[in-house]
Amino acid sequence: MTLSTQFVTMLSMIGMGSLFGAMFDTYQRFLKRPKRKQWIVFLNDILFWVIQALIIFYTLFLVNKGEIRFYIFLALLCGFAAYQSLLKGMYLRLLEFLIQTVISIYRFIKKTLHLLIFKPIVGLVQLITVIFVALGRGLWTLVKLILKVLQFILNIILGIVKKILWIFWRLLPKGLKKSVEKLYNRIAGNFKKITNFFTKWLNKWKKRKE
Repeated sequence: MTLSTQFVTMLSMIGMGSLFGAMFDTYQRFLKRPKRKQWIVFLNDILFWVIQALIIFYTLFLVNKGEIRFYIFLALLCGFAAYQSLLKGMYLRLLEFLIQTVISIYRFIKKTLHLLIFKPIVGLVQLITVIFVALGRGLWTLVKLILKVLQFILNIILGIVKKILWIFWRLLPKGLKKSVEKLYNRIAGNFKKITNFFTKWLNKWKKRKE
């Protein structure tokens, strides 16, 4: 390994150490350990360390084809220590600022969509519902009015027909009246017999079912 390669490797590992510190603080910020179950924290920790190891090894592979030397670990520690002492406070403030900015943008977009899309749709649905209800009530009122008018006209017609029939009945000879009365009495008697027959049959059928 040449001196230039070793120098680039040292700088890369120092950078990776600082990046690891930033990634670790970011991970801690989003994980919220007290609120998580222990097995979830355990799995996340394993996944985090595996990913960090893969990133460092991949960087090392790009720089010096994956050769591991003792000073590489020292460079990682130096980079991590430099981050902790010089960059951590600034990075955490920047991270919190970015998080709050993203949250504010999300809330703004949510409110905008709520005002421009959700509320108009809800208002339109409510308006259509009110219109349909009003139309339905209006149609039902119109139908009831038409039925009342028809009933009124029918009552008038029936009254006129009754009066005309009564006049014709008064004008009929007595003999014809008696014949009509006899025919009416026969029909009424037969109808009553049929009604009594069906009533008895229904009563017997009900008793059998009981």
